[in-house]
Amino acid sequence: MASVLVPVLYVGIVVSSLLLFSHFYRKRSAGKLYEPYFSSHPERDVYVSLLQKTDPPAHEALLKAALVRRAMTDVSRVVRLREDKPALQNLLQKGSIGEDLWNSLLQAEKELEAEIMEVVAEANTFVEGWGSIIFQSAGEMIANEKMRTVYEETPASRELKERKYGKVGAKIDLPLPQPVLMPGPPPPGHPAHAAALAAAAAGSAPNSAPGTPVKPPNSLMPPRTTSTKAESVASSDGESRDTPSPSKSSKKKGKKRK
Repeated sequence: MASVLVPVLYVGIVVSSLLLFSHFYRKRSAGKLYEPYFSSHPERDVYVSLLQKTDPPAHEALLKAALVRRAMTDVSRVVRLREDKPALQNLLQKGSIGEDLWNSLLQAEKELEAEIMEVVAEANTFVEGWGSIIFQSAGEMIANEKMRTVYEETPASRELKERKYGKVGAKIDLPLPQPVLMPGPPPPGHPAHAAALAAAAAGSAPNSAPGTPVKPPNSLMPPRTTSTKAESVASSDGESRDTPSPSKSSKKKGKKRK
């Protein structure tokens, strides 16, 4: 009996000690303040300050612009959290980072969710239904700003690369394309116009009688090939019917003589 109670007592002591340790650890972690993942939110502070301004009150267009700028910052932070979370989770599993950074990221996610809900509510106060599309507009504006930044930095980047690698090729001035003129009918009064009218009149003249061979301009007549094979066969058949062969006639004469 004693041999059974000893392992059961040992397991109970280990489990109870683990539960006590986890309880005190969670209690300590709950009261601990982690370093914020994002340092500050200046766009939110600007919007709140404009909203609280009463003498004179801020214009509605200015408040809308500040709210859109705030939504743009929220969208960029959401994208950053989505990119950083898988990498930090992988590093945490390998033991490369501590739990403080991971807990800071989770806290930043919760704060960002509350921030998004607040922005949606503020947008609906201006225009009903604007909260459902404000973040889509903010994303489009972020993409537009990136494209404009790349376009504005193109000359400086080109100059830097030319200094580093040199000019790849010289500028070539291509000739301008020349217009293509299509030939048209000659105008009235032109010699070619009279020739064209004469050719059209000659083409509309009545053709010669069918079956009559046309004499070519070099005065040479082509061989006549009007007789067909059917006619030759018919004529040969007629001759064979009218004129019997000499072998048959000689045989008939021999029979009569007998």
